[in-house]
Amino acid sequence: MLSVIQRVSRASVTVEAESYHQSIGPGLCVLLGVQVGDTDSDAKWMASKLARLRIFRDDQNKMNRSVQDIAGEILLISQFTLAGDATKGNRPSFIDAAPPEVGEKLYEQVARLLTHEQGLLVKKGIFGAMMQVELVNDGPVTLILSSRI
Repeated sequence: MLSVIQRVSRASVTVEAESYHQSIGPGLCVLLGVQVGDTDSDAKWMASKLARLRIFRDDQNKMNRSVQDIAGEILLISQFTLAGDATKGNRPSFIDAAPPEVGEKLYEQVARLLTHEQGLLVKKGIFGAMMQVELVNDGPVTLILSSRI
């Protein structure tokens, strides 16, 4: 499981075809990609890491607080293209991306774990939809995480 995490002052997602819009204030905008072979344990690891990642400033201006510590929100967006491989040729291959039924299940599981086990307010995009994501990156702070070591 892969994620691109951005510390944001605000972020939103819109799906015009569905008349759908979600937005958050300070927190994390997370692009989440599920790969072939990912399991429930990858989802659990990712949710725990996202909740506890200390990338928000403390009183001494050091990155020492988590999204939980600041009572921030998470905007979680499914992003199968994170599993794309463009090392050969110019068109990415997506054979490492999990099939949609697996990807959606694990994406929804990460959202549930963040909400129910980590106590965070999570807003989401729509799995598989064409989405427009807007954000104001705070810092900027952007990290890439992989559940595979």
